Amino acid sequence: MKHMNEESLNAFAKDLNQLRDETKDKLGSRDARYIRKMIAIQRISEISGRILMVMGFISPLLWVLAVLLLALAKILDNMEIGHNVMHGQYDWMNDPSINSKKFEWDILGDANSWKRYHNYEHHTYTNVIGKDRDFGYGIFRLSDDYAWKPKNRFQILHYLGLSSFFEWGIAYHELAAERIFVGKPKEHSELPISRKQLRRDFFNKMGRQLFKDYIFFPLLCWPVAVQVLVGNLIANILRNLWTSTIIFCGHFTEEVHTFTEEDIKDESQGQWYYRQILGSSNLEGSKLFHIMTGHLSCQIEHHLFPDIPAPHYPVMAKRVQEICMKYDIPYNTGLFFSQYKTVVQRIIKYSKPTRAEAALSS
Repeated sequence: MKHMNEESLNAFAKDLNQLRDETKDKLGSRDARYIRKMIAIQRISEISGRILMVMGFISPLLWVLAVLLLALAKILDNMEIGHNVMHGQYDWMNDPSINSKKFEWDILGDANSWKRYHNYEHHTYTNVIGKDRDFGYGIFRLSDDYAWKPKNRFQILHYLGLSSFFEWGIAYHELAAERIFVGKPKEHSELPISRKQLRRDFFNKMGRQLFKDYIFFPLLCWPVAVQVLVGNLIANILRNLWTSTIIFCGHFTEEVHTFTEEDIKDESQGQWYYRQILGSSNLEGSKLFHIMTGHLSCQIEHHLFPDIPAPHYPVMAKRVQEICMKYDIPYNTGLFFSQYKTVVQRIIKYSKPTRAEAALSS
């Protein structure tokens, strides 16, 4: 990890702050129209998908189209709408429903739980070992910062399982960290609500989601209940596979750095910005691709400016890359398949012990 002197870090932070302020000054009716348009497209996709799913008995192609439309609706809801709204990117609109306090997304995970561990913990302590639970999710060994364990041999299989049922991982993430169901309660928990309330919120949200997709809609379409239930299940899995893949590509590519708690001691704004860039990676693609990723294809910019409306990220990315070149800071970006390849390689690489660890385990 290259170290920058204080003067360079301050100048670096000033350049990024200027970009942030310039972008904030541009926010207005165009951004409001955009998010409302996305919500309208999401709702039309969901309604169309659910109607066509009932008509699947006419033609299997209608059922396939219905599943794809419903998956699209769930992806838009989770990525371009839910994730970004819950980051407060549209709070300035003062809309009664499009705001970070009230929005609830179409996923098993409770919104308030996600905001606690993601918005604060992950975005504050990005890739800091022992502080950022999102690095590896407590499941994967993705750097030598963690000692190898025999279970790591199978982490490529764990990855395939988590990707298929990613919403369950999101829902359970905070409960796992607080040892709600397994293990002794944490001695020094910073949980702002009671363990009982956390457990209740988990079951309430999970119950509503499971009832909606696997009981209510199938029963509503009783003669074709099975094809509706299966269609809903496949749509959820497609959403899970897509969202998990994009998120892994933004956080776990080969060149992504990790940090220690000592690294962030007395961290300045410039050092924080520097760490966000080294701990993230981008994906290159078309406008439609960026929308489908919730603009998390610009993960670097999202980590730098989490409260800026995400559609501004592709334009900001060009400026950020120029600023990084100015200060000789590596900027990790690439096409989807090239970046995803390094994610898989990283998962496989750290599933194996080092020579020393292998000798100890034999």
